[in-house]
Amino acid sequence: MAAGSVSPAARVLIVGGGGTGAALAHDLALRGLGVTLVERGECTSGTTGRHHGLLHSGARYAVSDPESAVECIEENRLLRKIAPGSFEENDGLFVAIDDEDMDYLPQFLAGCEASGIPTQALTRAEALALEPLLNPSLKAAVRVPDATMDAMRMPMRFLATAKANGAELLNYVEVTGLLVGGSAVTGAAVHDHVTGRDAEIHADLIVNATGPWSERVAGLAGLDVPIRPSPGVLLALRGRLCNMVVNHLHRSGDGDIIVPQRGLSIVGTSSWVVEDPDELEVPDDHVRRMYEEGSRLIPAVRSADFRSAWSAARPLIGTRDADTGRELSRTFKTIDHAETDGVDGFVTITGGKATTLRGMAELCSDVVCRKLGIDEPCRTRDTVLLAHTALLAA
Repeated sequence: MAAGSVSPAARVLIVGGGGTGAALAHDLALRGLGVTLVERGECTSGTTGRHHGLLHSGARYAVSDPESAVECIEENRLLRKIAPGSFEENDGLFVAIDDEDMDYLPQFLAGCEASGIPTQALTRAEALALEPLLNPSLKAAVRVPDATMDAMRMPMRFLATAKANGAELLNYVEVTGLLVGGSAVTGAAVHDHVTGRDAEIHADLIVNATGPWSERVAGLAGLDVPIRPSPGVLLALRGRLCNMVVNHLHRSGDGDIIVPQRGLSIVGTSSWVVEDPDELEVPDDHVRRMYEEGSRLIPAVRSADFRSAWSAARPLIGTRDADTGRELSRTFKTIDHAETDGVDGFVTITGGKATTLRGMAELCSDVVCRKLGIDEPCRTRDTVLLAHTALLAA
């Protein structure tokens, strides 16, 4: 997999080693740019490593957020092609429990069709034949191309391939300041948490790919990013209560999805908004809600053994007046701060989902290359990723 022919003098510093930063490092390395990525902890240790591991079909957003729905189904198909073996291609079921769900069904099917998401309507008997532990009083179900993945291993494949193409990946290196000269960001002051040393990293362009921390990092240069960190609680139960991803067929709400992960069942999620993504709680009432709502889909949730509960913050784009985060889009955005704030050399990529990380990186890389005067196409749509284990190779 030969990278592009760009001079290595063009160097980009990526701040953030989650899924977005990983995909961006991969894309830019394939275009031949010099890439340094820094992550204050271990790569994938932030939001990326804490989600439930769903490869979205987009159906969840087909009615309320069709832009995100289209992004998800397109990237769903691409990721299966470039990351073979990373997914359990088990499909998903959207299950109607009551009359209100049945009223929502026509909108759901129409939204999926408009977004290009394949669906298969199922009767109660057909759904129970596929998933015997479902609520036996369900009224209908719809099958969609959801899948499951390991939350950390899939992004590690992007990092492994980026590293093979020359990207420098630095764990436990935290950005403590941004270097601003005139009206441009020229680099970052960093602290190495392993050696205890402080240093500066200079680059032709810096990309802020820190997810729910992107507002904080941009603020080091006095710049603004309009996001709200929106945490959600997830509950892990012992035992595989379903083999398909099971969703409640209604507008997104708390505890309305159960994702099988190896020998566990992950029930999620709640949603609220916070100021500081490092200050996340796991409220007891949110955990109880996961049991209550999850058991409406699969009654066995109520008596399943508890394994763990945790929270993770989503980086949602939108007004800071949002109450819960559910009213905010799951789409993504690249912000060129030269255009929004009059400060060059600094770009923020935020929003999106684990499913859309490759597409986010492609659009952001296009902006980076345009700003640097580089004419190199995206190659990530057809480049098969290395195994995640290659990241650990010497």
